[in-house]
Amino acid sequence: MNPRDWLLALALGFCLDLLLGDPYWMPHPIRWIGNLIANLEKPLRALFPKSPKGELAAGTALVIAVVGLSGGLCCLVLWLCGLLSPWLSFGVQVVLSYQLLATKSLKDESNKVYTALTTGTLDDARYAVSMIVGRDTANLDASGITKATVETVAENASDGVVAPLLFLALGGAPLGMAYKAVNTMDSMVGYKNDRFLYFGRCAAKLDDVLNFIPARLAGVLMCMGAWLAGFNGKKAFQIFIRDRKNHKSPNSAHTEAACAGALEIQLAGSNYYFGKLVVKPTIGDDIRPIAPADIGNSHRLLYATAVLTWAIVCLAPLALVW
Repeated sequence: MNPRDWLLALALGFCLDLLLGDPYWMPHPIRWIGNLIANLEKPLRALFPKSPKGELAAGTALVIAVVGLSGGLCCLVLWLCGLLSPWLSFGVQVVLSYQLLATKSLKDESNKVYTALTTGTLDDARYAVSMIVGRDTANLDASGITKATVETVAENASDGVVAPLLFLALGGAPLGMAYKAVNTMDSMVGYKNDRFLYFGRCAAKLDDVLNFIPARLAGVLMCMGAWLAGFNGKKAFQIFIRDRKNHKSPNSAHTEAACAGALEIQLAGSNYYFGKLVVKPTIGDDIRPIAPADIGNSHRLLYATAVLTWAIVCLAPLALVW
């Protein structure tokens, strides 16, 4: 498939993502990748010595296997479909492009937290936010729940929307699938705890490398999106420049900083993870208290960023190669 075709497939796939999101009834490649990771962990750990070097080797083998199978099977499926019909191959490319993006599903899942905050109980909201964040949520108040949700929308705007769009535009569904395989491994095993400190290190480091450019691009685009969405674009750029490194991860704070500046709120700070307090710097200025309505504001900022990214990495190149 030539670049024009996969860019056109991406253009249509992005529209499907905005319309449909991620219906639970539909088979999804990311869930398959997650199952593959879970099923490979135990046999790979058993195959290598139970030592730091052995766990590093097992984790590296996991990365090679999952990325190879994900990208390779995607290539194989598209090739086989192409043998039957170029239209079938194109249609599969559209569906895969759609399924590798997460704009509407990110909005829908975070909106469940807003609904729980405004119409349910605090326990309902804690449960809803526990489905989308990694921190401990049992003792979060309404402000903490809202902040966690806005941070999640901002951070996932990068690795759930901007980065997949970029990799899909560069190499079609196979490259997009390989990226999402690494990203999914990082979300499942890339923790600095006793279980995954060594086993998940390769996945975490590779995810950092792959997201280095997309995260910074996403931060800039979110600042630009702030103007499009009617927020404080000037403040978004100021906080982005100042606070984009206020995180242990080299990539996580770029969109959080842009979002905090755009909405004129303060994000991040210390939180509990797996029962342990993790001290982290804040991001943004405490100009006003965060409120549940900021979840909806983060959605507007997410969509503005997504559409702007789509126009730059997909529509503009498509116009050039048509």
